[in-house]
Amino acid sequence: MLTNLYIENIAVIEKVNIDFTVGFNVLTGETGAGKSIVIDSINAVLGNRTAKSLIRSGFDSAFVSATFENVSDYAVKKAKSLGFEDDDKTLILQRTLSTSGKNVCHINSRPATVSALKELAPYLIGIHGQNDNMELMSPSVHIRYIDALAKLDFDLKEYKEVFAKLKEAEQKLNDANDDEAMRFSRIDLLTYQIGEIEDADIKVGEMDALNEEKTVLLNSEKIAKELRKAKICLDSDDETNGALTLLDDASSSLIFASRYLSSVEQISDRLSNALYELQDCSSEIERVLDDIDSSPQRLDEIEERLDVLYRISKKYGATEAEILDYLMSAKDELSSLKNYEENREKLIKQYNEYLEKANVLATKLSKKRQKTCIEFKKKVEAEMAFLDMPNVRLEIDFSHTELSARGYDKIEFLISANPGEEPKPVSKIASGGELSRMMLAIKTVLSSADFVDTQIFDEIDTGVSGSAAEKIGRKLKELSEKRQVMCVTHQAQIAAFADNHLKISKEVIDEKTYTNVNTLDFEGRVQELARIIDGVTVSETALQHARKLLSNS
Repeated sequence: MLTNLYIENIAVIEKVNIDFTVGFNVLTGETGAGKSIVIDSINAVLGNRTAKSLIRSGFDSAFVSATFENVSDYAVKKAKSLGFEDDDKTLILQRTLSTSGKNVCHINSRPATVSALKELAPYLIGIHGQNDNMELMSPSVHIRYIDALAKLDFDLKEYKEVFAKLKEAEQKLNDANDDEAMRFSRIDLLTYQIGEIEDADIKVGEMDALNEEKTVLLNSEKIAKELRKAKICLDSDDETNGALTLLDDASSSLIFASRYLSSVEQISDRLSNALYELQDCSSEIERVLDDIDSSPQRLDEIEERLDVLYRISKKYGATEAEILDYLMSAKDELSSLKNYEENREKLIKQYNEYLEKANVLATKLSKKRQKTCIEFKKKVEAEMAFLDMPNVRLEIDFSHTELSARGYDKIEFLISANPGEEPKPVSKIASGGELSRMMLAIKTVLSSADFVDTQIFDEIDTGVSGSAAEKIGRKLKELSEKRQVMCVTHQAQIAAFADNHLKISKEVIDEKTYTNVNTLDFEGRVQELARIIDGVTVSETALQHARKLLSNS
């Protein structure tokens, strides 16, 4: 669960440290005090997109840190898959925002990316706001609710893998059915290209070897001149003694001296070895001189060959290896095109095999969904009845369509607001208050299949009041018995059920706005509930009502 949230320089919040508890946490405050900023800060540390305007005016950066303790095994496993170890089932997420657009993120003090925060987020917190209520307007989302309750993650993964292969086979088959003239044109082109490459007789490393040989031929006279000079230095000429002659004389002198001084014998041996090595070098130089070719004819041959290789490389690849890879690929494609009918039959067979598998798995999904729809309808209607919507009936329009990424089922929720009325799409019936309660009913039903430890409801009470608001409060309190629940609310009936009541307020000092978050004691809660009931001027009646709400919650 989320135990601590530290916010620095986010909008009107300069610095604030918020401690959350187990059970039901409620955040209240006047409009504009900063309740939405707390949610924005949580969204930011969970890796969601943020605007630069979120950074407090006059500052270059902002910082948010969220501490989660006793996280689920799912969260621990996900963190490890991202390369982060938990500290005794504790995860600390941090994010620094800057006006330059640069983000610095950490998970348990180790550098992380924004995408890592975002990947980990669904395993830590579920945030439900007014935008989630709008999801009910979209039939494409309805099937996901059924799948969540049915726990179809594994079945869907299995189906999607087969469906992806089906689409790939379909694409290959469509490509194979391209215009016949295009196929023959491609065969002609590939035949020419293969012949051109094979005629060139490409060998890996040939271009480098030819260029090296070309360099030698172009500089053969310079090379020979320097080699002869080196040979003279070693072997001597008519005017000077070479190194070999001098070393031979030195070796003889040392051999003579060693007859009288034994310590010189080792020096003599070393000098003799050096003499043998230099004699070998002289012989090698002579062999190189004999091998040097300055033939203009050979240079022309190299130039012609390099020209062929350069021309081929411009068409088919920068290196000999790339050219040969292209040759192999072209041969495979040509073979496929020439064996068009045979390959087409194979593709049809493969496509039909995947189609059959996909249909089998889609049928399996469909049966589980149909069974779950009955359970879902019954449970959601019961929850809506509890939330002061006893006459609302939920119907689920279940039909089949073409295979898609989720199977062949099409699911849409229909509601009948009053007895005797025909069920109609949610978007044409439900008011804002009904949408809020219906979403809460659905979230309550889905909570049994949800592994997230913390659920945040951001102004889910929109459009409701009175007994309906009280029922929402009771339902949120009930949910908090199994997981941590947080709620931003404007309703005293809801706030009265809190285990931990946080008041968000703001003050202006030296023309700057500051937001504070305080945990309320019992009397503080009485005052805050009375303010919500009465407004700025709190009456004794409102205070009595507030005490009554708290005593009944």
